[in-house]
Amino acid sequence: MFVSYLILTLLHVQTAVLARPGGESIGCDDYLGSDKVVDKCGVCGGDNTGCQVVSGVFKHALTSLGYHRVVEIPEGATKINITEMYKSNNYLALRSRSGRSIINGNWAIDRPGKYEGGGTMFTYKRPNEISSTAGESFLAEGPTNEILDVYMIHQQPNPGVHYEYVIMGTNAISPQVPPHRRPGESFNGQMVTEGRSQEEGEEKGRNEEKEDLRGEAPEMFTSESAQTFPVRHPDRFSPRRPDNLVPPAPQPPRRSRDHNWKQLGTTECSTTCGKGSQYPIFRCVHRSTHEEAPESYCDSSMKPTPEEEPCNIFPCPAFWDIGEWSECSKTCGLGMQHRQVLCRQVYANRSLTVQPYRCQHLEKPETTSTCQLKICSEWQIRTDWTSCSVPCGVGQRTRDVKCVSNIGDVVDDEECNMKLRPNDIENCDMGPCAKSWFLTEWSERCSAECGAGVRTRSVVCMTNHVSSLPLEGCGNNRPAEATPCDNGPCTGKVEWFAGSWSQCSIECGSGTQQREVICVRKNADTFEVLDPSECSFLEKPPSQQSCHLKPCGAKWFSTEWSMCSKSCQGGFRVREVRCLSDDMTLSNLCDPQLKPEERESCNPQDCVPEVDENCKDKYYNCNVVVQARLCVYNYYKTACCASCTRVANRQTGFLGSR
Repeated sequence: MFVSYLILTLLHVQTAVLARPGGESIGCDDYLGSDKVVDKCGVCGGDNTGCQVVSGVFKHALTSLGYHRVVEIPEGATKINITEMYKSNNYLALRSRSGRSIINGNWAIDRPGKYEGGGTMFTYKRPNEISSTAGESFLAEGPTNEILDVYMIHQQPNPGVHYEYVIMGTNAISPQVPPHRRPGESFNGQMVTEGRSQEEGEEKGRNEEKEDLRGEAPEMFTSESAQTFPVRHPDRFSPRRPDNLVPPAPQPPRRSRDHNWKQLGTTECSTTCGKGSQYPIFRCVHRSTHEEAPESYCDSSMKPTPEEEPCNIFPCPAFWDIGEWSECSKTCGLGMQHRQVLCRQVYANRSLTVQPYRCQHLEKPETTSTCQLKICSEWQIRTDWTSCSVPCGVGQRTRDVKCVSNIGDVVDDEECNMKLRPNDIENCDMGPCAKSWFLTEWSERCSAECGAGVRTRSVVCMTNHVSSLPLEGCGNNRPAEATPCDNGPCTGKVEWFAGSWSQCSIECGSGTQQREVICVRKNADTFEVLDPSECSFLEKPPSQQSCHLKPCGAKWFSTEWSMCSKSCQGGFRVREVRCLSDDMTLSNLCDPQLKPEERESCNPQDCVPEVDENCKDKYYNCNVVVQARLCVYNYYKTACCASCTRVANRQTGFLGSR
């Protein structure tokens, strides 16, 4: 590599010598005024026939997601250009035939930059401007030293991928070496050799110079003057001189023949590694003694222009490029954060991404880490479940759930993890609703005007949606529909004596009437009551009959009172009240002002608290624990049991009063 670099340096110096102050350009053949250029095959003055350009567009319609091969790049390819037709959500990928990923492999998307692979350096571009429509691209000068495959990571319809590369053909034109270039020097990246050794070429060049100069001061490349730059005459190589070579320049003043410009070292390299730059230092020296002389002794117009030369071209040691940490995955509690760590090398003042094995001499930094911004708040259940909203069937019950910070304060629910929030409302099933006897009030009238009679009421079995008692069905214990009554003794007559029918047992609807039937003996002014057997030979008149005065219409029916909700300190009990028509169906025709109460207070006496001998304060300053709201933690709840219990009872009473 060092020899190639030295030859390339000499070539640059010779080019500088041939430059003229007049501003005329130098062709690729290094002749001043030449218009020859390098063709696409890399041949100076070529006609593009020494190679083959392979190009095309990959437009296949892809259906499945993932990697799809676009084109194969053969070994020896140069001028490689792989470009998407326009921007898309797809990605280009590059892999060697041996299976090694170079760019965007293994479902990992690399950053734009330079990547080494296949013996050349690929430039990966991904325009990120919002307004840009350009797609991704791979560019490389080549040549490649192995077969490479280009892939597309398909995610949306293929916009088309244009590919182009150059391969050398069998009829390639050999590069023409300029006459003054020594055999073995680099020509457009190629090493050119001729059928003679370097030493022979140098010796012949020196002899030609001696013959052409004819008595003038000798201008030759000797071992001592290899770094001097004599004036070159265009007729020195007359047998191979091109037609368009410029005429010889006028002879410089005689005083310049004794001195010429010589390179005496170079400037310090701009970098210690990774391809820096330096410039040759030219001084005016005597031709024979090579002693340095004032610059006025040399022709200033012939002083070579220092050209930049590469130096310290070996790559700098690879290093780990560490990206910024991402945000913590959680706003509180233990989370994760990530960062990108790439192996990079600096070359030509550019940082290039290289394969990770280049950094194997260094310990790779961590790419993931735990993080915690703050301690999370937690959910606390403040009250037990309330009673079910219904005594039977399916209802709902609730409880108080709060988000509490790590210092015991109630904070907004958003401070806690909503996914872990305990339910504060749920359904409750009290079992099938029981059936209860529904009763009317007793009738006000007795069935007999005198003597024994009865009062009646209506009884019906219906489903109860309020009371939880009884839990079974109505059963066989049907409440009595009649109760005895007595309006005093009656006076009668002999025989079967039937008294008058009593009033109907109810004021409306179907009821019964009673009458007294007795066996009597009629005297002149009185009746003597006899034993009924005395009248057994007579047909006894009926003593009871049904009656129906008028339709009742709707009436209020109610159940028995339920159990009290609390055993002390004031509770309530309920019953269900319904409006029923004559046929015992629900009605809305009852007078609302006559509706019986459905709820009433009960057990107003104070509760006698149970004293827990084990619940005591272990510290004298438990009032501070209460003030700091630390009773939510089990440790303080135990250490200051009495104080925390009193506060809890007061809060429970306050919630209950609401």
